[in-house]
Amino acid sequence: MNEFQHIMADLKNRQFKPIYFLMGEETYYIDMITNYIIDNVLTEEEKGFNQSIYYGKDVDATTITMAARRYPMMSQYQVVVVKEAQYLDKIEELQHYASAPLNSTILVINYKYKTLDKRKKLATILKKNKAIFEFKKLYDNQVSAWITGYLKEEGLSIDMKASTLLADSLGADLSKIVKELDKLKVAIGNEVKQITPEHIEKNIGLSKDYNSFELQKALVSKDILKANKIIKVFAKNPKDHPIQATISVLFNYFSKLMVYYYLTDKSKGNVAKELSINPYFVQDYTLGARNYSGRKVVSIISILREFDMKSKGFGNVSADMGELYKEMIFKIMH
Repeated sequence: MNEFQHIMADLKNRQFKPIYFLMGEETYYIDMITNYIIDNVLTEEEKGFNQSIYYGKDVDATTITMAARRYPMMSQYQVVVVKEAQYLDKIEELQHYASAPLNSTILVINYKYKTLDKRKKLATILKKNKAIFEFKKLYDNQVSAWITGYLKEEGLSIDMKASTLLADSLGADLSKIVKELDKLKVAIGNEVKQITPEHIEKNIGLSKDYNSFELQKALVSKDILKANKIIKVFAKNPKDHPIQATISVLFNYFSKLMVYYYLTDKSKGNVAKELSINPYFVQDYTLGARNYSGRKVVSIISILREFDMKSKGFGNVSADMGELYKEMIFKIMH
């Protein structure tokens, strides 16, 4: 994210690079940078002669090179954008242009969902010229903080439970998260400055009481009644509460709880640092360690792996998602 902010700051100061090779699984940043360049580098009058947009499936490296080597007409710059460049045949042929790009051309290459082979010459040249940028997916434990940071830039705050609820329910797809947050901002209006779980439940449709985060809390505190109430709701709406997503949340927690056992320094700050969690959640690990022995945690991790396989059809002939939820939670809590 820091690299993204640095690139955007340079763009806003009109400090342009000849080439932006944008690659990786996190397409949100790739789209943001590309759209900013398309919308802001040239005036509307300049775009007619000096802006070209190609798609990887419909173009070849020779055409891109010829376009990039043109000089702008009545403008300081020309912009050449290649979208979906992961489909571009013989992309390595761009090495000839990359080794001597024109300063008057801004060439933007979107190489989504994958990365360029860093052993080959094109990647070496781009790296040498500081023209290649890789954007990786956030880890699950980074999403809540990202949501908080995004909203802060928008002049809004969000309480911890609300950001965790969003992260748990929406996953790590930043484009999807931003779309939901933008809809939420419109729905709550300008009067509201702090987003709560109630706002999310009312406007996005995510239950503040029946979600994987609340199920985790019920398991941590060994609240059997609450856990069974939650999985009963999950069983009625398996599409909204896929068991694999729930298993992922629980696996993440119990794996970190296992690490917690081995920490010699269990101070709040050190636990938060070692487990890569917000200090607010350290109490969940302290409680979990009181309620589950290390041996039981190892067993739970094994149980979660077992049911992950069953949810994918391995060793599970006829059980539906509701039955799998019940069996899994019973085994975890007993």
